[in-house]
Amino acid sequence: MNAHILIVEDDAKQAEAIRLGLSAEGHIVSVVHDGSTAIEMARRWTPALIVLDLGLPDIDGLDLCRMLCAEGDWMVLILTARTTENDILTGLNVGADDYMTKPYSALELATRVRALLRRRDRGPNASGTLRVGTLIVRPDWFEVLRDGQRVPCTPGEFEILRTMATSPGRVFTRRQLQQCLGDQRGHSERAIDMHILNLRKKIEKDPRSPERLVTVFGVGYKLIGW
Repeated sequence: MNAHILIVEDDAKQAEAIRLGLSAEGHIVSVVHDGSTAIEMARRWTPALIVLDLGLPDIDGLDLCRMLCAEGDWMVLILTARTTENDILTGLNVGADDYMTKPYSALELATRVRALLRRRDRGPNASGTLRVGTLIVRPDWFEVLRDGQRVPCTPGEFEILRTMATSPGRVFTRRQLQQCLGDQRGHSERAIDMHILNLRKKIEKDPRSPERLVTVFGVGYKLIGW
């Protein structure tokens, strides 16, 4: 159940205490100290869980929670000094999966994190939706969304994107991408390159400098969150 966890906490001492406790559980833990960086790093890293403080210097924590929950399938655990019932209900209503108040015990935090990750790891959601950063692939609807906007794809483009979205960060060779399309005779390695080129035109901000669908020279391609 070891996972990548992103801590969003402006108090460096608190952030370090949380980092040490969750690292001791075997998790990969990253820390940021403001909301803007949290959004950027969540898109880049696609963490399994975000531990979010509400008292941030640049963005209200509830607004940030709402934004994060709208564009990713990561779990969000609010960990904050805001302790009223209204605070808790508001935090859960904007999309948080759990809410803890400070002061807290390291044991309770570790237990809550384990419970959230178990919930996440029970299996893919009912629709089979795949999320890689702000890119969403919905196989049941033959639909791709980038930053909330629908992206038209050919069947070949869609199948390549769907295959790569099942394993973000994994490098796929051209031969593996040929295999995912079924009839390899109709899909040469050059055809795979053309599919990738066309996909970049549709999902990249600058297709000439791809940040989502990147080349691993001498090997193949990988899809990463952004």
